[in-house]
Amino acid sequence: MTTNMGLLDRLLRTLAAIGVGILYATGTIGGPTALVLGVVAAAFLLTSFVGTCPLYWPLGLSTRRENRA
Repeated sequence: MTTNMGLLDRLLRTLAAIGVGILYATGTIGGPTALVLGVVAAAFLLTSFVGTCPLYWPLGLSTRRENRA
């Protein structure tokens, strides 16, 4: 599987997921909002860990820098 996410993209997604977790833990969000944001946060963590965003492929996007030799 080819990675298409750069380091900054992965870092920002991870920070956003942590932010959602903090909001939920402090009781700031709840109910359907927490559920939707929790699913998005889980997807962010998964894609950050793997380094590939499936939505980037159909759009032809990549935030990863190519190695220049």
